[in-house]
Amino acid sequence: MGFARACSVALVGVDGVVVEVQADLEPGIAAFTLVGLPDKSLIESRDRVRAAVVNSGAEWPQKKLTVGLSPASVPKSGSGFDLAVACAVLGAAERVDPKEIADLVLIGELGLDGRVRPVRGILPAVLAAAEAGYSQVVVPEQTAGEASLVPGISVLGVRSLRQLIAVLTGEPVPDEAAPVRGQPDSMLAGLMVPGAGAGTGLALGPGPGAGPDLADVAGQPTARKALEVAAAGAHHLLLHGPPGAGKTMLAERLPAILPPLTRHESLEVTAVHSVAGILPPGEPLIGTAPYCAPHHSATMQSLVGGGNGLPRPGAVSLAHRGVLFLDEAPEFSVRVLDALRQPLESGHVVVARSAGVVRLPARFLMVLAANPCPCGRHTMNGSGCECPPSAVRRYQARLSGPLLDRVDLRVEVEPVRRSDLMEQGGAGESSAAVAVRVREGRERAAARLAGTPWSTNSEVPGHELRTRWTAAPGALAAAERDMERGLLTARGLDRVLRVAWTVADLAGRDRPGAQDVGLALQLRTGVDRGALLAAGKDAG
Repeated sequence: MGFARACSVALVGVDGVVVEVQADLEPGIAAFTLVGLPDKSLIESRDRVRAAVVNSGAEWPQKKLTVGLSPASVPKSGSGFDLAVACAVLGAAERVDPKEIADLVLIGELGLDGRVRPVRGILPAVLAAAEAGYSQVVVPEQTAGEASLVPGISVLGVRSLRQLIAVLTGEPVPDEAAPVRGQPDSMLAGLMVPGAGAGTGLALGPGPGAGPDLADVAGQPTARKALEVAAAGAHHLLLHGPPGAGKTMLAERLPAILPPLTRHESLEVTAVHSVAGILPPGEPLIGTAPYCAPHHSATMQSLVGGGNGLPRPGAVSLAHRGVLFLDEAPEFSVRVLDALRQPLESGHVVVARSAGVVRLPARFLMVLAANPCPCGRHTMNGSGCECPPSAVRRYQARLSGPLLDRVDLRVEVEPVRRSDLMEQGGAGESSAAVAVRVREGRERAAARLAGTPWSTNSEVPGHELRTRWTAAPGALAAAERDMERGLLTARGLDRVLRVAWTVADLAGRDRPGAQDVGLALQLRTGVDRGALLAAGKDAG
């Protein structure tokens, strides 16, 4: 009777649970039983593992074999357990020393020929192993770079089960044919799930000097200022205006002015993309803010997360630490839009399904773009809007009050004038110049918030802004009047304070004054108070 154990990791959302893979051999009729709440793809590993072991030159034990996955109460899915199952069986058959694999975490799928194929979710799996105290992991060679991002972990990348057996037994390591450079590598097929990001409009933010530039935008000083404030303080933004005014152009240029992701943020984003199966091959670490623009026909499951069995990350999680752009926002389902209210406040989304409850990160910067009416010409003088007032009201009411109350900046994007379009001559400020101010503003906010759980002004609770970091005396007079008139809610006042702090950070002031609060009110309510013009004079 032989027994051996190895370890692997089961993913629940973007969190991992270390699973002990136990193999037991007993005399009896040759059979292979797999227990421990496996799904269909994991049950099929019995045939994959048997063929891989035999084709790797090892002998398959002709005894009663039972493989258990512990803890048995955690659902296990996917083919990433193949490598651990094979090693546990070989340990029980004494082909390898059971002590060598007892504390080894093995992740990878086995082909019938014994090659080790990459799987999704390597980074969160290795993170879970490190948090559980393990120090050695074995992964497919193609994902060794991704696994090496976790500090304090010794990573071994293997191409085949034959190589791993040789390493564990001290035998000469056989050479495996490396993929020809420039030729398609079929082994990478497991990393990218077909269609996983197709419905989300997902793209990684451009690097410095790449992608669309703000200099391409003609006119729109108010919208450009709002874009800068949104990037500096991570404030949500609504762009409201007729078709062709440049709403989509502005939103597409927002990622270019966002600061690069920190190391911790990069690991968070990379983990989500790895689990979703959309991590670009050869790029183990994502360093720029993602940009996600789902179509207005997107379902709630594709936006917040869902699917069969355990939920998969949706658009709000794929846009984590980046930009979620909802173009033609009133055309989205009302239920879909209202489902955004929880992640906008908490920075994460909790999805409950029959197979379990998953908590997914979702701290994103939301940009909404909306026309004033179904035809889009309601606010244009002499444009001939034919929408009846009732249709205009219904169209605008699709963006509910509670959702809009969570949006810090609401900007009316005016139609571009002929003089701005024809006489601009490339005079618009570039994304690089704006990005420098955004980075400096974020650095001032981070220095002020050092030692707190928050890093940007949009995350700071209103109570802290009213008691710990107060505005200049008399600066809130206009905001208090608006609140007394019912133009601002209590949450709205807090959001005005957050925006005012961002405006002050961009201007290099120690705390917001009346001018900063005035600009915050203008960007919040859309009512022109002359604050933008005053800010421009002050900057000059």
